[in-house]
Amino acid sequence: MKKRYTEEQIIKAIKSHESGVKVEDLCRDLGVSTGTFYNWRSKYAGLDVNEAKRLKELESENNKLKKLLAEKMLEIEALSDVVSKKW
Repeated sequence: MKKRYTEEQIIKAIKSHESGVKVEDLCRDLGVSTGTFYNWRSKYAGLDVNEAKRLKELESENNKLKKLLAEKMLEIEALSDVVSKKW
């Protein structure tokens, strides 16, 4: 079973890498591949814990808004089909 890491744990690992710990050692300790670590680094590099939490909140809010927009566009499309048909 995969172990899920929190943003705090990921950022702590990235900070320790920036302080001089080798990637291989970090990955061995965390039990992840180097590819996973580099993906984390590309996403969370330069962020603090509170910034990462805010980023996650914004992403979830963005997804909700996209879903609402898609539903409204579908509704408008359905209504325009009904109105445009000749009786």
